Amino acid sequence: MPASLRICLIVVALCLGAALPSAASEPARPSIGQQREGVLFWPQAERDAQFRRMYERFPSDRAAHGAHVHALPAGKPLRVGGHDGTAWLAGYMAKYHVAGVMVLQDGRVRLQRYALGFGPQQRWTSFSVAKSVTSVLLGIALQQGHIHGMGDTLGSYIPELRGSAYADVTVEQLLTMTSGVRWNEDYADAKSDVARMYLGACVDGRAHVLSYLIRQPRQWPAGTHWNYNTAETDLLGILVQRATHRSLAAYLSEALWKPYGMASDAYWIKDECDGSDTGGSGLSATLGDYARLGQFMLGGGRIDGKPVIAPAWLHGATREHASTDAPDRGYGYLWWTDTDGSYAAIGIFGQMVYVDPARRLVIAQVASWPHATSDALVAARREFVAAIKRAVDAEQKRSSH
Repeated sequence: MPASLRICLIVVALCLGAALPSAASEPARPSIGQQREGVLFWPQAERDAQFRRMYERFPSDRAAHGAHVHALPAGKPLRVGGHDGTAWLAGYMAKYHVAGVMVLQDGRVRLQRYALGFGPQQRWTSFSVAKSVTSVLLGIALQQGHIHGMGDTLGSYIPELRGSAYADVTVEQLLTMTSGVRWNEDYADAKSDVARMYLGACVDGRAHVLSYLIRQPRQWPAGTHWNYNTAETDLLGILVQRATHRSLAAYLSEALWKPYGMASDAYWIKDECDGSDTGGSGLSATLGDYARLGQFMLGGGRIDGKPVIAPAWLHGATREHASTDAPDRGYGYLWWTDTDGSYAAIGIFGQMVYVDPARRLVIAQVASWPHATSDALVAARREFVAAIKRAVDAEQKRSSH
């Protein structure tokens, strides 16, 4: 080849190389897991706008509703917060970025308010309220015989856990977050376990949490120490899905959403590695359907008058099994318990389904708090609940005279 031709070819190759950027120079697109972890650190405007679209942003399974709808008829409007209850409620919702609140008493809507451009037909993500729903599904699966007993070990349902610290942890210990396995649930720390659980690469087609948890060491004997752990409720979701041979969304639709009469479809975010629904978070539903969930619990887990949840689950779900870091709150089967017999499904950034059997009350709230959680934010939510209770008590006192 003549030298002149070689020079021309080299020049062309160099020009083409400069015109076509290499793959290495392009920033890698974040994985689904990385994007999910990033939600913890979103700015306020993004939370306000996107918490209603989580099931559109992330791969999700649909929990279809049916033709029958459990009615929520209007009740007598509840006066809360003194003479100007409307202004009081609007101030509370604006200060804490609350998108919706609904209060039921005896199954009737006594208070309903929306904000942030959110409305009755839209869905809002639940975060850890999903944990309580996963627990309900476990109770139904136990009643239907898909799961044999609370004392079953996890390794018998999830073989990948054999040889890990979780192999001999029982279903009940998983429900009460007393596995004793080491875990850090600090939402503000980017190096905590909860902020890293979805970051790793997919391994052997296993869900993120399986790959993460099988490496975790034991810190306390099982059953002796309560430690909040979102990954373990993803693990519970995997157990339910393995036992029922259905996704959480499909089982939710079949066992609760359709037969009880939820008014709209719900959606559950999937793990990117194995396609399972993540039991610890990722459920999106309407405010009205969150309230219906609370009404289902208030009614003792019955559909058409028949109990659909195992008695062993009902007996233990809403009573304290473990002391928590809050002296006035306990923990049942993934439901928070209060000293007055009330209990709640609680999620970060302000989500709540609160059930007060003594007053026959259900309080549902969806929000995008300025932080995942804090003592001040939790105190404000508890004061909101207390204000609802005071209003009900005052009304009852007036009617008795």
